[in-house]
Amino acid sequence: MITVLLADDEHLIRGALAALLALEDDITVVAQAGTGDAALELARAHRPDVAVLDLQMPGLDGLAVAERLRTVAPGCASVIVTGHARAGALKHALSVGVLGFVSKTVSARHLAQIIRTVHAGRRYIEPDIAADAIDAGASPLTPREAELLAYAEEGAPVAEIATRTSLSAGTVHDHLSAAAEKLGAENAQAAARIARAQGWL
Repeated sequence: MITVLLADDEHLIRGALAALLALEDDITVVAQAGTGDAALELARAHRPDVAVLDLQMPGLDGLAVAERLRTVAPGCASVIVTGHARAGALKHALSVGVLGFVSKTVSARHLAQIIRTVHAGRRYIEPDIAADAIDAGASPLTPREAELLAYAEEGAPVAEIATRTSLSAGTVHDHLSAAAEKLGAENAQAAARIARAQGWL
């Protein structure tokens, strides 16, 4: 039996997915979380085989959770599910050991097969997302710069981004300034627009 942790801040989606996965004979959902921080705590408690993580969640996002799971639950394979697939996010995901990366349009039946695939130690990247990542080319941004630009793109002020990422305001400002300089932008919001257009966010 493959044990699964589901983490998504949308309760309806999370509950529906749990119900559909429960129909699979070899998969059981052992825990559900609405935030990244809760997902980590539940992973410590349940030691799931696979964690299915929403990319965007309050507090720690799916990528941050996947990175920390390597220490918290080393045997747990991570699958990132997102409604906003980005080439930059895929590259970051691969760098932190994520084995699965799919859009939220995936069917529950297909997701079940992907869970089996990553549980077996194999990688599954949705073909369209992989193609977009190749087309986007190499990003000049570090994973941290891309992460912070994504928050800035939402209009979050430096203080809020610092709180959400557990960084100091000075560190956030320095990363955003560096990103803007690399992209020749006048501020973080403009840099985010450029990076988005290039497929780096």
